[in-house]
Amino acid sequence: MKFKKFLFILLALLVVFIGFTLTNTFLTASKQPPIVPSSVELDENAAIEKFSKALTYKTISYQEREKFDLQEFDKFISFLMDSYPTVHENLELETINDYALVYKWEGTNPNTKPIGLTSHYDVVPVLSGTEGNWEKDPFSGAVQDGLIWGRGTLDDKIGVIGILEAAEYLLKEGFTPSRDIYFMFGFDEEIGGELGAKAIADSLKQRGIQFDFVLDEGGAIVENMVPGVDQPVGVVGISEKGSATAELTIKGSGGHSSQPKDRTNIGRIASAIAALEETQFEGKLRGPGNDLFEFVAPEMSFGMKYVFSNKIIFKSIIEQILLKEPATAALIRTTIAPTIFHAGEQYNALPEEATAIINLRLMPGDSLEDVKEFIVKTIDDDGITVTVTGSESSSVSSTDGPQFKAIQQAARNVYNDAIIAPYLMFAGSDAKHYDIISDNTYRFLPVQITSEDLNRMHGTNEHISSENYINAIKFYVEIMKVTNQ
Repeated sequence: MKFKKFLFILLALLVVFIGFTLTNTFLTASKQPPIVPSSVELDENAAIEKFSKALTYKTISYQEREKFDLQEFDKFISFLMDSYPTVHENLELETINDYALVYKWEGTNPNTKPIGLTSHYDVVPVLSGTEGNWEKDPFSGAVQDGLIWGRGTLDDKIGVIGILEAAEYLLKEGFTPSRDIYFMFGFDEEIGGELGAKAIADSLKQRGIQFDFVLDEGGAIVENMVPGVDQPVGVVGISEKGSATAELTIKGSGGHSSQPKDRTNIGRIASAIAALEETQFEGKLRGPGNDLFEFVAPEMSFGMKYVFSNKIIFKSIIEQILLKEPATAALIRTTIAPTIFHAGEQYNALPEEATAIINLRLMPGDSLEDVKEFIVKTIDDDGITVTVTGSESSSVSSTDGPQFKAIQQAARNVYNDAIIAPYLMFAGSDAKHYDIISDNTYRFLPVQITSEDLNRMHGTNEHISSENYINAIKFYVEIMKVTNQ
């Protein structure tokens, strides 16, 4: 009898569990706004022609600033003035450090906080020796078979030209914003943005200007990259990971390689790296990574929806699944990437010093001090000196307010079948500089891209489809309209 009673209680608990979790699943409502299809009609050929021309200017950022060909930057700015006359007749243009561009479109209601749309027009160099691998010259702006070729098609002249095309269109349509809109274009984002975006933000801060939100490049609309979702997913960065450099150094006696100690300097540094890779930072489904799945869970296939709608129960299982792939693991933990090793000069001489450099991308909430403490504890070698320098993550922006919802709405109006969700951006952008003058900073490039496109951004054969470029313009039109209704 006792065993039967136990089975009955167990069965009752199972029924309650299934009922509770199924109820959660069916009550998980979509977080996507209803679509209002974009009615924007552009002169597509003219827009493509101007974008093509913009790509021919070699506005290249080099780590050594003296290598900048500033004549190319001057020519690009002149090109903007010639190509967008209505913008330059109606908007106030200011230059900071000669080449950072700030446009102000004055609104009718000075009591409403402004919004900022930002991008950059500098591009990375073409890696020496790879020029012959390009199907089209990287600064040709070639247009063929529905594709536009060249540096800046993805990163990030498309943002600059897309925004100005949208403004030119709206001005000709007689549109007047209710709030001020700022366009802020950096010229050195690829090397940190110190004289571009940072200088713009510092200047506007001194004037007491505070934005409702700033939108920069970052996430995009991707396919087959979010587990359990068949539709394209537009990922909007609500924060970006911090970037830190850890240096591990050991010094000691060298000597002849014929009489080595049991533990050499190289061996001890290698053991330290192995310990870090074996241990790793703890992976937790939190912050922007958790927000991503809050937004996509209602759109998942039933099995995945069941699991993610009941994260409180299946959280540890979900974390283990996410940790299996580098892309999803990076969503939930601070990452460790050994990148440089220095030791030794002679094959038969033990080095007196060995150094390893590790790049870390920090989760929101993890400090530089936390990182150093973790490394010291994990390697457990008093002979190794550990230094950690860099930056912590940017602030995390809201997903509940009208700012994020406006980005969702604008994106869905153009990409009707896409699910728009927040995420954590792994790379750096100019957006972090605007944290000091904006209530929220978001990161989203309004184009649909593949994993191959991601490799082309700083690589060979960077290009974009004409359709994607036109859709980017439409998105910028929509975001300006949606935020000024």
